[in-house]
Amino acid sequence: MKRFTYAADIRVGTIGYGPSFNIARHHLHEMCRAGMTPAAVADIDASRLPVAAADFPGVETYESATDLLANCDVDLLAICTPHQTHASLAIECMKAGRHVVTEKPFAITTAECDAMIDASRANDVVLSTYHNRHWDGWIMEAVKKIRSGLIGEVVRVEAHSCNYGKPRDWWRSSKSISGGIMYDWGAHFLEYALQLLDGDMVEVTGFAHHGVWAPLCMYGDDTNEDEASATVRFDSGQVLTLLMSRIDSTPRRGMLEVTGTRGSFVIQPHEWQATCQEAGATVERRGPNPPSESWRFYQNVVDHLVDGADLVITPEYARRPIHIMDLAGQSAREGKSLPVRYP
Repeated sequence: MKRFTYAADIRVGTIGYGPSFNIARHHLHEMCRAGMTPAAVADIDASRLPVAAADFPGVETYESATDLLANCDVDLLAICTPHQTHASLAIECMKAGRHVVTEKPFAITTAECDAMIDASRANDVVLSTYHNRHWDGWIMEAVKKIRSGLIGEVVRVEAHSCNYGKPRDWWRSSKSISGGIMYDWGAHFLEYALQLLDGDMVEVTGFAHHGVWAPLCMYGDDTNEDEASATVRFDSGQVLTLLMSRIDSTPRRGMLEVTGTRGSFVIQPHEWQATCQEAGATVERRGPNPPSESWRFYQNVVDHLVDGADLVITPEYARRPIHIMDLAGQSAREGKSLPVRYP
């Protein structure tokens, strides 16, 4: 793989520059923050190209990824398009010899992940996904506190995002485009949880309910599930559960609840909370979370391309959350637990 002398030598761009959350703009800003040089943007919606040119004066703009790859010597591309396009666009870019970072989720199926990893190896290019939240303050503090033994040995991690309400009419509510209800925040929550669990995954069991919102939504039967869940069993005896619901308004604590042999730990954005068994008494502890260090994602990519530092978010690492969600969907359809291929 080609090494670069300086970060500024790495010419970067995005495939997609849509207005949703200004994700592509964020990627280019973070790339610039790490010292890389913005060079190109492609979007099939030509009306977005003047916006990109105004945000980053001097960037070249193209109406397709294919056109960009044929006419621009950009080195690294961030794929900022709807979820179902990540795999095909990433593979096209890698076959053209470009390094790739996909937005989350990495892809929709395990097979897509496998094909992307194969393309990365065959073309000797870097492949990663934007798990910038790996460095969120709340998960870094949770890992630190839990690994210190605050709640004993981890037994179970429960991740959840639940509310009651009709999904918004946009592409993220389409199962065929987005992957399903799990594939947005679920990708984050699984990446968080996997940092707290030991051993190999053994099997995944999935459940899903569909039909409450579909008749009322623009995508009809293709609308995301009303609710979906995954239960993952590890050879360590630990268990991970993920629940994503639009029909459950039951109050829950935080984003993740971690149960240990000597207490429990609640992960939430502003502060952590723990209920601990200490010297025969129940003790409540809490404290602030440190600020996010999400800038470390692209800094790590630069360090990898320039100095050969280990890549933190490898494609194999990024495949694990997708493998869980993929197996959960298959399990829900087939009505049985399924073995894990990539533990």
